[in-house]
Amino acid sequence: MIKSMTGYGRARQELHKRDITVEVRSVNNRYLDCTVKMPRMYAFAEDAVKQCVQKAVSRGKVDVFITVDASAADVAKVSVNRELAASYVAALNELAEVCGTASQVTPETLSRFPDVLTVTKADEDLETVSTDLCAVLEEALAAYNAMRAVEGEKLAEDIGSRLDTILSCTAQVEERSPETVAEYRQKLTARMQEVLQSTTIDPQRILTEAAIYADKVAVDEETVRLRSHVAQLRTMLESDQPMGRKMDFLIQEVNRESNTIGSKCNDVTIAQVVVNLKAEVEKMREQVQNIE
Repeated sequence: MIKSMTGYGRARQELHKRDITVEVRSVNNRYLDCTVKMPRMYAFAEDAVKQCVQKAVSRGKVDVFITVDASAADVAKVSVNRELAASYVAALNELAEVCGTASQVTPETLSRFPDVLTVTKADEDLETVSTDLCAVLEEALAAYNAMRAVEGEKLAEDIGSRLDTILSCTAQVEERSPETVAEYRQKLTARMQEVLQSTTIDPQRILTEAAIYADKVAVDEETVRLRSHVAQLRTMLESDQPMGRKMDFLIQEVNRESNTIGSKCNDVTIAQVVVNLKAEVEKMREQVQNIE
């Protein structure tokens, strides 16, 4: 089934001692616009995150929020500056010699001097971090797509009911259109009889005028195209591929056929049907704007 462009998904996992939380949310947009917000130190994984989103989403403004608690994964590395420590030892021995005392240099003494011991954070495996972030993201995207599918089903039901109404209006136009020609012929005959009271009316002339009128107000082509567009829209509603743009185009065509019918038929009954038809088309167009 079709999917809505509006959705939300969230996932949280602990991988390699990192507590990762990912939230995905989106609203309508003509194209795919993905924004990723994550800690600066994980910016190297942004491209990988966007690629994951592109595989799951084709259209919409998508915001991805990633938070990482890596306090448990932080590993400190302590290193000894041997050259500096040796220099301190030599200097302390020299001082002891000047003072005439025995040198008592110990590791504890050296550790108190600046820069003898340095503490650094162990290097992270960037590929592993990216993989972990994408793993949690995919779980969030699964929940996000499930929500979009539920809303898409509701949209499909609403649009389907409006397509039924459009077909009903089309049938009314098809039924009423021949009647307008017959009524026109009767009115034309009555008027000519009124004007030409003492003159014999040429039946052939009446038939010719009625035929010309029938050709002007004929909407067979428009109603056939309307039925074709409705059938295509129903097929699209059942597709699991993004159909929003195609549906939007077809609805514009439905609206165009409706306008053509309204301009051709100078009939109150058909005009009212066309008003109802265009109202359904407009409501359907608004709904299609939410479809991926």
